[in-house]
Amino acid sequence: MDRMINALIAGLTAGVTLYFCREEGRLSGKRLRRALRYFTVQSNLLCAVGALCLCVWPEAPWAWLLKYVGTAAVTVTMLTVFLYLWPAVGSLKPLMEGADLYMHLVTPLLALLSFCLWERRGLGLGTALLGLLPVLLYAGLYGYQILLQRPERRWEDFYGFNRGGKWYLAACAMLLGNLLICLGLWGLQQL
Repeated sequence: MDRMINALIAGLTAGVTLYFCREEGRLSGKRLRRALRYFTVQSNLLCAVGALCLCVWPEAPWAWLLKYVGTAAVTVTMLTVFLYLWPAVGSLKPLMEGADLYMHLVTPLLALLSFCLWERRGLGLGTALLGLLPVLLYAGLYGYQILLQRPERRWEDFYGFNRGGKWYLAACAMLLGNLLICLGLWGLQQL
């Protein structure tokens, strides 16, 4: 069952990513680069790579670890949508339309389901903390791009994490939330 779900995660993510990359019926590197700005896309690609590796090398500890880190990342994506973006936007509908439905809900739920039910291998607490890496790395990238990058190349603050210049509060909240997710996944692996 886990191989089937992991193959589905990889296939759905590949399809959605190709959808993001199309412009006027053709693949567009510019659209892909723009899509890759979002943690949602990055986390889903990471989870899909982990899921695909676990399909091909089901006994490899590194493949399982990659899937775990990807699962923690897409869980951050899903919970950010429900706990932060939905209240900020005022409606869940635009966050669950089209490809966003898959990246914000379907893939995270499939990843959680497979990881917690069929991929139980005894996650150690120290290893569980590796699930913080995607958010830590993205926080550095996002912070640089919205605060330090040259003005003409700067990203817009599309997540609104620097509202009122309080990026440090958003960073602390995201890292704390990510830590709680890692601890939750660690706890579920102990059952």
